[in-house]
Amino acid sequence: MASRKPIVAGNWKMNGSVELITTMAETLKSASNNNIDVLIFPPFPLLSKALEAGITAGSQTVSHENAGAFTGEVDAKLVSELGCKYTLVGHSERRSIYGESNDDVAAKFEKAQQHNLMPILCVGESEAQREQGLTESVVSEQINAVINKLGVAALVNSVIAYEPVWAIGTGKTASPEQAQQVHKFIRNEIAALDAVVAQNIALLYGGSVNDQNSELLFAQADIDGGLIGGASLKPDAFINICNSAQRNA
Repeated sequence: MASRKPIVAGNWKMNGSVELITTMAETLKSASNNNIDVLIFPPFPLLSKALEAGITAGSQTVSHENAGAFTGEVDAKLVSELGCKYTLVGHSERRSIYGESNDDVAAKFEKAQQHNLMPILCVGESEAQREQGLTESVVSEQINAVINKLGVAALVNSVIAYEPVWAIGTGKTASPEQAQQVHKFIRNEIAALDAVVAQNIALLYGGSVNDQNSELLFAQADIDGGLIGGASLKPDAFINICNSAQRNA
């Protein structure tokens, strides 16, 4: 895994509570996660609570705009000032429900880095695209939108999460071999531009990861952890997933 440190990130989406923040903080403190990074992406109103509780937390998105008349949007500078180190950009739900284009995601990626946030760039294909054999071209296009705008060096301070859209919240999971195949493709694509960046960037798998399948997924050569959805709302299951990453560190 070169010098790559495994990452387990929980995306709570529009779920969670103040009580769950407290429970999760206590659970994480009782676990040994010295060799991995554990992150939580709670809804915005819970960010301060999470940080105060000692959880490493990030925002689920940021605006590509600066401060201004953008009701409901969140300024990357403010997220950074709050004490966050990470943000998700380009999650498939942001792309599909809110119409974010590859260019929008690249702009958010840039804005995040301008304010010292490490973007976790989410990429992945739909079920129809997979059936048409378009997985690699879709993923490549999503990553190249960032590279074309900012250069491959911008990937140094970032993470990429491969999330096949057909596996998010559906209970379907890419097999460890399917996931590894795409992760290897991503690393090779980056390596064609810069071998050092490719070797060191953490690549996460997301898509119905749970404490039953995490061990085999994290054992793959190019999978450096996971972006966890539903299972990250269950402290015991989430800790088990963290333990899987710890064993593969």
